[in-house]
Amino acid sequence: MVKVKYRFNRESLSYDKITLSFKQKIIRLLTYFFATLLIGIIYNIIFTSLFHTPKEKGLIRENQQLLTQYSELNKRFDLIDKTLEDLQKRDDNIYRVIFETEPIPASVRSAGFGGANRYQDLHGFENSELVISTTERLEKISRKLVVQSKSYDEVIRMAKNKEEMVASVPAIMPISNKDLTRTASGWGWRIHPIYKIRKFHYGMDFTAPTGTDIYVTGDGVVESIESSMRGYGKHIVVNHGFGYKTIYAHLSGFKAKKGQKVKRGEVIGYVGSTGTSTAPHLHYEVVKNDAKVNPVHFYFNDLTPEEFDKMIFISSNSGQSFD
Repeated sequence: MVKVKYRFNRESLSYDKITLSFKQKIIRLLTYFFATLLIGIIYNIIFTSLFHTPKEKGLIRENQQLLTQYSELNKRFDLIDKTLEDLQKRDDNIYRVIFETEPIPASVRSAGFGGANRYQDLHGFENSELVISTTERLEKISRKLVVQSKSYDEVIRMAKNKEEMVASVPAIMPISNKDLTRTASGWGWRIHPIYKIRKFHYGMDFTAPTGTDIYVTGDGVVESIESSMRGYGKHIVVNHGFGYKTIYAHLSGFKAKKGQKVKRGEVIGYVGSTGTSTAPHLHYEVVKNDAKVNPVHFYFNDLTPEEFDKMIFISSNSGQSFD
């Protein structure tokens, strides 16, 4: 039953029945409607902020599971990173040292990192930083694995060539030197026999009669045969590969020819006193990666430890070279 409302009339001292016009009824209806709608919105905001729907609860659980999985994934990345770092250290400090090759530069191992933002599509989410950092770590590890895989392919190739390398490295004395009696001037500062000035002697001299056989100290190819009235005089350069070369100077004659493949212990020439020389002897040099090195460290196929010590003493005890 519709309630009837009255208004007190002070003039007539009576109650008049309130009758609303159509317009007033519409305004009142709209007022009630919007008030109800506003209260509903406020209630919904309060409810949704304090309570979650079953679907929201499911999404929250799923999100927490994903965060846990990302955390576990990053822990695994830490382990993979540590293992990969150990492999890199072994590669650079063990394998490549054994095969006498340079380690892979850090710039190569980390090549391609950085640059343009490749993760732009991952921005704008609640956990964007976690997703981006994890994706970036995965990419870095993948690239490091590619570099390391290629490095091991190279190590395998070097291992296959190791036998050839061992045969090629200069590892014997270039002349027969029983009891080391033919050892003369060695590596270091010496007085030049002709110019009488202090000069560095980049090699080792062996005294021997003219015509004594000279042996190539490792497998290789005769790179050049030269004859000169000065300097090395008649001399041979043998390229052994793997960065090694040997020089045999002041020869009286040659047995090998340019371009000839030679084997360790093969006669390639004969002792003489050509060029800048004061007596028959062989001047012998070892070159590694275009730098001359002390030949005394390469007689490991010939000498016992005691003989090695004796040779170092004899070669360093000379105050003057023969060339």
